[in-house]
Amino acid sequence: MTFDTLDVERKVLTILRILGENQNPMGARIIANNLKDYGVELGERAVRYHLKMTDEKGLTRLIGRDGRVLTENGREEIKSALVSDKVGFAISKIELLAYRTDFNYETGQGVIPVNVSFFPKDKFSRVLQIMKPVFKKGMCVSNLVAIASEGENLGEFVVPKGKVALGTVCSVTINGVLLKAGIPMDSRFGGILQLRDGKPFRFAELIYYNGSSLDPSEIYIKAKMTSVSQAVKTGNGKILANFREIPAICRDKAEHIIAKLKEAQIGGLLVLGSTSEPICEIPIELNRIGTILVGGMNPVAAVQEAGIEAENHAMSTVIDYKELVNIQDL
Repeated sequence: MTFDTLDVERKVLTILRILGENQNPMGARIIANNLKDYGVELGERAVRYHLKMTDEKGLTRLIGRDGRVLTENGREEIKSALVSDKVGFAISKIELLAYRTDFNYETGQGVIPVNVSFFPKDKFSRVLQIMKPVFKKGMCVSNLVAIASEGENLGEFVVPKGKVALGTVCSVTINGVLLKAGIPMDSRFGGILQLRDGKPFRFAELIYYNGSSLDPSEIYIKAKMTSVSQAVKTGNGKILANFREIPAICRDKAEHIIAKLKEAQIGGLLVLGSTSEPICEIPIELNRIGTILVGGMNPVAAVQEAGIEAENHAMSTVIDYKELVNIQDL
């Protein structure tokens, strides 16, 4: 395969990914704008050319004048094509969502990243009963959530028939706000954090973001590796958590911002370590500080533990902060 051919294939795959992340038909102009978020510069005319090819291959389908949608063949292509590009895709999603975050904690305006989960409509009241104690215990990034019914939009998703969508605030919000303040946050891995007497003890499992094409939280939830409900009731159990690092010189500024975020009902910080000192048995690089952030999908994990299945999309979209409501008010 020549370099030019590989370059084209990557551009086509990125177009397919954009279509796959959106339930509504998309036109060439919107796709071209979204490609910029992935570092791909393609004009509207070039996008149309690539879409014509994907139509011919059965990967996309034209819907009237509204634009294209991804076919089942297109979804399979995303799963199997360019495996080397998929390695580290999780870290790419984190960096992209952090860049898109423009939340201003002083004014309460801007967009923040959320995880989106689809639940059966007839089981949603039970879902809320299971989730609320998890939120109340603080095993989440925020008590604020977004909710949408079938046919409505939640971020870039359209809620399927018979489903209710719930958006939980993603810990990448902290990455994004710190990034805008000039503080780089290195996202190392997502893991299963063991709690003892309500306090972080050690990581029982971990998956490095730069070596995974899937979000670790989705993997752990699907594999039923958590015991969030038990942790809520007894203080002992396994929950979803994320490990990050920041430069030690940024500590005071980071603490100030995290405190301000908490005033805006966005928390999630479990541990902020000391310079170059290990936390929860994880070694820290020289002149850096380790941080442990609670996973935003712990409430969803508790629902899965209770035997209610959900379709989860971690780190999937951004929504306006003003669209969020307190889970306890639902």
